[in-house]
Amino acid sequence: MLSRNFRLQKVGDFNWLKKHYNFEKIAFSIDELIILDVSRNNRDIVKFSNVVKEVISNVFIPVSVGGGIRDLNDADLLLKSGADKIVLNSSLNNNNSLVKELVKKYGSQFIVASIDYKIENENFVVYIENGSRKLEISLLDYIENIENLNIGEIYFNSMDKDGTGQGFDIDKVEFILKQITCPLIISGGAGNELHFIEALKHCLIDAVATANLYNFIGDSLPKSREQIIKHNIKIANWI
Repeated sequence: MLSRNFRLQKVGDFNWLKKHYNFEKIAFSIDELIILDVSRNNRDIVKFSNVVKEVISNVFIPVSVGGGIRDLNDADLLLKSGADKIVLNSSLNNNNSLVKELVKKYGSQFIVASIDYKIENENFVVYIENGSRKLEISLLDYIENIENLNIGEIYFNSMDKDGTGQGFDIDKVEFILKQITCPLIISGGAGNELHFIEALKHCLIDAVATANLYNFIGDSLPKSREQIIKHNIKIANWI
């Protein structure tokens, strides 16, 4: 599935994915792979775990996996399928006890907290459940609540910028970024390597994520990494 502003478009099935994407090769251009089940209905955690297992069978970088994790058994299954970390979204609001249990069992570094947000009438609004449910809580309060759960990282995703290729939402969220104390990944809007460079030069941003460049723009990820290194941004150089 591809996404633009959280509207999904199907581009192929799993066989299509294996044919068109060489995950083993592309792993040399990225530091981490994030796999999310964005199914709107009828999620099947067992089926998803099998997909994860096959996708990453020859990938030797950290892999974060999320989507529909509702209990410890779901997390355990994804871990056994090869996940190094899990990504939680709705459970951060709906099931704090699960987050605490996972942190107790696996440690903070195991949890990536995914925050999906939009700007509506100049206010930041948090959404969960694949962007279908608006929360009646300020973004700053939500971030504080999440960090109090002792999670390892925050994956901060702009629904307005999602899939647009127009650049990250850095200027608008500057004051929000200052409130985040744990490692921060931003997502939503990457369209070229200059967007990566702008974000990674920002002292409050630890990592960037993209699906747009991966899906549409040929060998843009290897070329982006080359440009990032040329700009003296501290990331690993595999050459």
